[in-house]
Amino acid sequence: MLRATTAVSQFSPALFAKNVLGSLLAIILVAWSQAGLAAALPDFTELVEKNAAAVVNISTTSNAPAGGNKRFHGLPFDERQLEQLPEFFQEFFRGPQSPFGHGPSESRPRRSMGSGFIVSADGYVLTNNHVVEDADEIIVRLNDRRELPATLIGTDPRSDMAVLKIENGDDLPVVKTGRSKDLKVGEWVFAIGSPFGFDYTVTAGIVSALGRSLPSENYVPFIQTDVAINPGNSGGPLFNLNGEVIGINSQIYTRSGGFMGVSFAIPIDDAMSVFRQIRDKGVVSRGWLGVLIQEVNRDLAESFGLRRPRGALIAEVMAGSPAQEGGLQSGDIVLEYDGEDVQRSSDLPPMVGRTPVGETARLTVLRGGKEIAVDVEIGQLPDENGVQQAAPAESGSSTSPLGMTVEPLPSDLADSIGVSGGVVVTAVNRGPAYNAGIRARDVITEINRETVSSVDDFQKAIKALPEGRAVSVRVVRQGRAIYLVMKP
Repeated sequence: MLRATTAVSQFSPALFAKNVLGSLLAIILVAWSQAGLAAALPDFTELVEKNAAAVVNISTTSNAPAGGNKRFHGLPFDERQLEQLPEFFQEFFRGPQSPFGHGPSESRPRRSMGSGFIVSADGYVLTNNHVVEDADEIIVRLNDRRELPATLIGTDPRSDMAVLKIENGDDLPVVKTGRSKDLKVGEWVFAIGSPFGFDYTVTAGIVSALGRSLPSENYVPFIQTDVAINPGNSGGPLFNLNGEVIGINSQIYTRSGGFMGVSFAIPIDDAMSVFRQIRDKGVVSRGWLGVLIQEVNRDLAESFGLRRPRGALIAEVMAGSPAQEGGLQSGDIVLEYDGEDVQRSSDLPPMVGRTPVGETARLTVLRGGKEIAVDVEIGQLPDENGVQQAAPAESGSSTSPLGMTVEPLPSDLADSIGVSGGVVVTAVNRGPAYNAGIRARDVITEINRETVSSVDDFQKAIKALPEGRAVSVRVVRQGRAIYLVMKP
């Protein structure tokens, strides 16, 4: 017969106290860690209170006839974008207060909205050009609900900036400007603006990247952030944790018309330079080099003898430009500009643009495998961009025959594209030439740094090509020179 037994534990005051103390210690540690985490996060309340008064809402009215392309935060706008917004916003933008009007067939004043900020006590306001573009009337609304008319002093479409002057402005609140060149990736920043018409909305995030180049703005090294920026934030200030404006919110990357986590701001250093020029001279002058540049990819770096891709490859030097007068040549790779490293081709245009006209800049370029210094007196940027980005070069690898046929360059074609020698490609089959991106009607002027002026030059250059190694090919296509990379 089995005997059942029951174990009865004895109460221990010491053990109980130990367990209680352990639990209390765990609670204290959790509370302490949470408090530490909270202390590490920035508090924006005081910063917003100090700076909100100098941020303004800007509304414009244009009497231009409707029916053209509507704009939505500087981007093309249509009904499909409205359908992706919540119903409330759809009604807002379609209703009588809509900044876009009621429909394409109506001929009524067109209204738009945006943000800005006051930079001087006598009423100068900075905002985006696309906020006030084509405006017939501009009204600035302050934090104290005053609505004051403003005059457009000047604009700079290249940087998407506009300068306004509040009429009868006196002793107005102003922002404190910082230095955008001191910004670091990962730094906390916040924005104040009027997204969707909701005045004085505050959003925060971090600096995601610096020196971003966008296709339409080669002269602005944008600050990229993950701060929520939406239609209506355009032209508003981007602050650092010292309460200083370090950027002007200008553009967003979007597929829906709304915020997707990628926003771009104009650095305040560049913005204040534009402001002072517009205020003092009425126009903006930028430095001009007069070259067509392209990115240096891995294969181009190999073909030019660089250990890694860096610099800006000069594909073409414009006739009569400062670059030509200074002795720059196609095929030069700009590695430094006035002591600043040029890591990407997009770094060069802002550097040149901010150089005072008439000042001499020293460029370090790679030419023939050697680094040399070239001094160039910077000219004034004409109406059309003087430093342009070439199309990205394609690359390929193959050990089969080149697969292209060339003929002497006709004199009329040479005159029309402005070259003095070369060969014209008449046919391209599958092979290294095709993989490199060479196409029929391209004009080849250089192979592996050797000038090609005739079919004989072309044949000699082809025979001397090193097998299995990337070589550069300079082609002129539709009047523009680019470097391609070919692997025989």
